[in-house]
Amino acid sequence: MIEFENVSKSFWTGTQRKVILDRAAFRVELGRSMGILASNGAGKTTIVNMMAGLEKPDEGEIRRTCRVSFPLGFMGGVVNRNTATENARYIATLYGLDADYVEAFCRYLCGIEEYFDRPVGTFSQGMRARFAFALMLALEFDVYLIDEGMPTTTDAEFNRKAGSILKDRLREATVVIVSHQPQVLERFATTAAVLRDGKLHHFDTLDEARRLYEYDA
Repeated sequence: MIEFENVSKSFWTGTQRKVILDRAAFRVELGRSMGILASNGAGKTTIVNMMAGLEKPDEGEIRRTCRVSFPLGFMGGVVNRNTATENARYIATLYGLDADYVEAFCRYLCGIEEYFDRPVGTFSQGMRARFAFALMLALEFDVYLIDEGMPTTTDAEFNRKAGSILKDRLREATVVIVSHQPQVLERFATTAAVLRDGKLHHFDTLDEARRLYEYDA
């Protein structure tokens, strides 16, 4: 479970205070995948980062009683001067996993051949996205965080292999996905919320959330 208790978060834009959350209180229950609809700039990425523990709230408390993934595409734990091999083995040790397994898994899924033994800083954006996605899938979590604004890959073979593995993972896991497009949420979410003006409006179904989102759009 991920629980937000009276959580507030805002940023100074240079001209005004941008409120992301204002005393928000909600839970993400295991087994009930959640989709969050919000317009661009409303704070989708910030909420996902707070769920992952990458950003702190201004006020309130965020509790996690399960294994929560880093956001899909997040590269914060990867060292650019190190090779993909070195990074994969390092991440494995952080999570207490078999380094040989994590390296082999990522090599297979990325399919970037000899580039896997070169510094990640030399990778193209697509190769970096494939490596980040492979790292996330090499680790098993109770909750997977997906942000539509994060880097994606256009490699068809990678998408086929990664999509099959992710589908298997999600049979047992819970997803939190944020997007400005309702159709993106349909594949994953069983419950939904709309983020607007610092308030998170919760609904039992995506259709209910879509009506509010599109009515006020």
